[in-house]
Amino acid sequence: MNMTSNIHTFIGCDASFKEADLVIFGAPFDATTSFRPGTRFAADYIRMDSYGLETYSPYMDLDLDDYKLTDIGNLDLPFGNAEKMVQMVEETGSNILQAGKKSFLIGGEHLVSLGQIKAAFKAYPNMILLHFDAHADLRSDYMGESLSHASVIRRAWDFLGDSRIFQFCIRSGERSEFEWAKAHTHLEKFNFDSLESTLSKIGNALPVYVTIDLDVFDPSIFPGTGTPEPGGIFFNDMIKILNLLKPLNIVAADVVELSPHYDSSGISTALACKVIRELMLTMLDS
Repeated sequence: MNMTSNIHTFIGCDASFKEADLVIFGAPFDATTSFRPGTRFAADYIRMDSYGLETYSPYMDLDLDDYKLTDIGNLDLPFGNAEKMVQMVEETGSNILQAGKKSFLIGGEHLVSLGQIKAAFKAYPNMILLHFDAHADLRSDYMGESLSHASVIRRAWDFLGDSRIFQFCIRSGERSEFEWAKAHTHLEKFNFDSLESTLSKIGNALPVYVTIDLDVFDPSIFPGTGTPEPGGIFFNDMIKILNLLKPLNIVAADVVELSPHYDSSGISTALACKVIRELMLTMLDS
C-alpha cells in the first residue's frame, strides 16, 4: 500500500504518512458475516459522513486539528479469502506500528481486527486487549470455519493466552462461549461496571489494544449492523468508557461492524463517525 495521504479521507486526517502520529486505514471485508452482510461499505460511508462532524470534541475538549493524522485509504482485499485478508491487514498494521505510529483500523466485519491485533502483538508482546461488543466472539469455529467474525476473539486468545483479554457489554453467544470465558478471559455480561476497577489493575504502563464492535450499541440508536442485539449501551455510555481509557497507553484500535445500508436514516453512520473521532482523540491524548 502507498503510505501517502488519500484524497478521500476521514475528517482531519490529511497529513503525510511521514509526519503522522496516527494512521487510519480501512478493511472492506465481510465474507464471513453470519447474518446480514454489508460491512465492506462502512469505511467509505464513514469517510464521507465524517465531514458532517467538527474536528473538535466538546466531550474530550480536544481537536483532531491539533495532531498530525493521515488516512491511507482502503486495503484492496481479495473477495472470500479470509486468511489472505488477515495477512494483509497484519502487514499494513505492522508497517504503521514499526514506523512508530498509532494504528487505527476501520472495518469491515470483526474478523478484520485479527490482523491488526496480530500486528500489535508482534510490536508489543505484553499488550492487553480490551473488547467492547454485543457478542462474545469466542467460538472455536463457525460452521467449521476457524476464521470467522464469530471466532475473532478466540483466535486472538490463541496467541495472547489467558489473563490478557477483557470483554465488556457482552450479551449474546453460545453457552459454551460463556463457560469457556470463565477460565480464559475476563467477560462482563451486559455492561461495563467492572471496567474502572479492571483498568486500575492493568495500570497505564502496558500497551493496550481496543476493539469496538458497533453492535455493542443498542439497536434503537444503531440499527445499521449485521447482527443487532437489543439491550445495548448508548452513546453517552461510550463517552464514559473512553474517558476511563484516556490514561492508558493505547497503541492500536479498531471500530467494526457498521452495515450502513440497513439504516437509511444515516444515524448509525453518524454515530460510527463520532465514536471514531472520540476514540482517536482518546488514543492521541493517552
